[in-house]
Amino acid sequence: MMRVYNSKRNREMNTPHKKAGSTFTRAWEIISQDASIPPEEKKSILRLIQVLIESRERSSSKNGDDAMSITQEVISKHSLMATVKHQANELDALKRISLNLTSSLDFQTVLDAVVTEAMGLVKDANSAHIFLYERGILDFGASLHADGTRNKAFAIPRENGLTYLVVKSGKQIMVEDMSSHPIYKDAPKNWQGSIISIPLKFKDEIVGVMNVSRSVTGHFSRSEIRLISLLADQAAVAIFNASLYKRVTQMANTDSVTGLPNRRALDERLQEEFVYASRMGLEFAVVMMDLDGFKIVNDTFGHNVGDELLYSLFNFLAQKMRGSDFLARYGGDELTLVMRNTGIDAAQAVTDKVINLMNEYKFHYPEEKNIQLGITAGIAVYPSHAQTPSDLLRAADVALYHAKKYHRGKYAVAKGMTGSLSPIKLRKTEHEE
Repeated sequence: MMRVYNSKRNREMNTPHKKAGSTFTRAWEIISQDASIPPEEKKSILRLIQVLIESRERSSSKNGDDAMSITQEVISKHSLMATVKHQANELDALKRISLNLTSSLDFQTVLDAVVTEAMGLVKDANSAHIFLYERGILDFGASLHADGTRNKAFAIPRENGLTYLVVKSGKQIMVEDMSSHPIYKDAPKNWQGSIISIPLKFKDEIVGVMNVSRSVTGHFSRSEIRLISLLADQAAVAIFNASLYKRVTQMANTDSVTGLPNRRALDERLQEEFVYASRMGLEFAVVMMDLDGFKIVNDTFGHNVGDELLYSLFNFLAQKMRGSDFLARYGGDELTLVMRNTGIDAAQAVTDKVINLMNEYKFHYPEEKNIQLGITAGIAVYPSHAQTPSDLLRAADVALYHAKKYHRGKYAVAKGMTGSLSPIKLRKTEHEE
């Protein structure tokens, strides 16, 4: 079959020869000239007509109405196929979203997954943000920008701004042109384009708001709105579950009396520090501390007062620590301090500081004088005193035992590997030297 090449049309397409069937030729011409059909869809329809032409040598009808009828039928069937294909793509997207949002219970991982999915659902997306809503306040949760930047610092939402408006209304809001919308009249001039803001609801309770912005103005497509809305529904459930897991984990890792990390959290932190120090070739120190005189408080005033004192004192000390230090309640009246990238000299200086801080601390009990306590400590440093987290903790505990046995209110430093009990060097505090 001969085809005449038409340079005005897509070079991948050839106009069918009129002898191939005027009805199909007419259908070809009608579709080719229809500007309402998207280019890719038009290209696909024309290929379909080519297949029809090649399946028959000549059309028996030359009626223009027949051509129009065939054209409409082809377009209708093709549109149906396109719709089915589009729905299949949406189902694939929903399946991917579901898998990604349920693959982890880590709170930040879930938030990052949500904004990643949001960016992939909207054409020309510029950024996606999540703000978490709790007790009437919106706080930043996560963000992703078109250039790949994650969790970039972002201004807290204005109380009269879009995000809070979505919280108050409980409904999604779409702004087609931020530069001309009243709600953005006080916004920076570089805030251009369009944005959709959707509440994240779990059982009718708003847990956050998701904003997706574009660099272009105009409305979002029905498909985009539908998918973003479905993402918001799944995101709300995932965020609630991750938040619940985070709270439960925090409770499991928190001492109920003092609010400090407990023994379980300590073991996890020791393992983390061990892995980090081993990989980076660094030291880290562990200091075991025991209160002097606490038993008398419990025996004299009772355990309730003892608990109040522990809460007050341990939090007093925690506030004096460096941001990188980790202070946990080991059990009873014992504390454990873990210090990253810290050698023996630095560990001794910090321990001196803690012991001397006890002179500043006073616990006032009604009808009694201020209660004054002291601290005795034992220091061990990786890798000088042990090669595993558990051995390092034991080395510090052995050093503490020796310090308590020979002189309370001081600290001792472990010497050598702890295997069998190694010699312990007793140290005086600064104010005694």
